[in-house]
Amino acid sequence: MAVEASEDERVLTTFINRHELFILKTASRISRQYISKSDDEWSVALVAFSGAVEKYDYDRGSFMAFAEKMIHQRLVDHYRARGRFSVEVPVDFIEEEAMVEENDASLKLEIDAVTEVLGAYGFTFMDLADCSPKAKKTKAACARAVNYLLHEPVMIHEMRASRQLPLKIIEKNAGVPRKILDRHRKYLIAAVEILSGEYPFLSEYLKYIKEERTL
Repeated sequence: MAVEASEDERVLTTFINRHELFILKTASRISRQYISKSDDEWSVALVAFSGAVEKYDYDRGSFMAFAEKMIHQRLVDHYRARGRFSVEVPVDFIEEEAMVEENDASLKLEIDAVTEVLGAYGFTFMDLADCSPKAKKTKAACARAVNYLLHEPVMIHEMRASRQLPLKIIEKNAGVPRKILDRHRKYLIAAVEILSGEYPFLSEYLKYIKEERTL
């Protein structure tokens, strides 16, 4: 379908929409942090994916592997321009391809599993792209809220039973403003479920929350 998408704009739009999760997941892995559609990395990865569609032909092998390499290259260039990566830091994508495929399979299993869990709360994993905290202070506030719940198993049990965040209790005991709790409710629930469950790959994207505990 990638070849067809390169020749028809309507097919291209459908093709990109169908692979949004792949683009976000790839950008997140390369960036070593959770990436949403509000981040610059999303735009860079999206342009790279579109470029991969334009340049792809069957002689290049798997389109998805080719698109991953394109996204990787664009993001590395993006970070180098910002001074985030040194020349030595980026991992050689080809040499680690086998490991990446294995990790991708494990990550997909975790996403599928947590998607089912979040469905009970009335939202999906993809909804997190629109409600994740961006500002440093907001991320710190969300980390306090999540860490409070992680240290209160009874609260987690009540959250799961009621499918609701104990907003008043978190606001009072974690000192997090109610408007932040309301705005990022889905994100907070997902973070608690991921960090209190068996999701090692997804937990990596929330490592700033764990680090907040030691500050």
